[in-house]
Amino acid sequence: MKLPSTGRRVLVSGASRGLGRALSRAFAANGDRVAVHYGSREADARLTLESLAGDGHILVGGDVSDPAGAARVADAVDAGLGGIDVLVNNAAVNDPHPLPTTSYEEWAEHWQRHLSVNVLGTALLSHRAARGMIDRGTGGRIVNIGSRGAFRGEPDYPAYGAAKAAVHALGQSLAVSLAPYGIGVASIAPGFIETERVAHRLVGEEGEAIRAQSPYGRVASAEEVADAVLWLASPAAEWASGTVLDLNGASHLRT
Repeated sequence: MKLPSTGRRVLVSGASRGLGRALSRAFAANGDRVAVHYGSREADARLTLESLAGDGHILVGGDVSDPAGAARVADAVDAGLGGIDVLVNNAAVNDPHPLPTTSYEEWAEHWQRHLSVNVLGTALLSHRAARGMIDRGTGGRIVNIGSRGAFRGEPDYPAYGAAKAAVHALGQSLAVSLAPYGIGVASIAPGFIETERVAHRLVGEEGEAIRAQSPYGRVASAEEVADAVLWLASPAAEWASGTVLDLNGASHLRT
């Protein structure tokens, strides 16, 4: 997808690899300057940075689940790009923890980690980015990466499903409160995405079962999801603010 470039300043959280890398590439190819964020995978994030078209992109590291860490990330983007016009909240954790086989101590740890990164990190970065947009009077866009798991349930990843439901709700609340400032907020709810992290699940019988979830008989590419995010972040998508866009190949239909 190619949309008219406005030379925007874009922060993509969790951009070391996978979907985050595809998102960064999509915005860079569109003529935007991208801040590639990483939590711990600096080497992978540098590969993302080196793969981007154009120039003026920067690398930013930090723990977005920590209030001070998220503030430092936002400050680094302000210093490196001069501000944030588009925030894509992609940073997330997704570790299995089915209740029947997970100890109480592990269960508590998983919930704390999923809520801290997936929900609190999204909220913290959204506040910092939106406050900058408000103070500059320029408006902007925030796009949250949610999940179909927020609607269909995730029995092996319950904290992930619950966290993504919270991300969707947060996005809709912010869409209402930030619209008067020209800031659009939307979320996208993808199904299974083929990335390096989950490649092992797409082989053998498990892979066949996952692909069979969609009547297309396949899963999404990271580039397909990135194209949809690029549109949601565009000026053309202002009236989509508040939406949660399903992007799952008809593998889960909401009523």
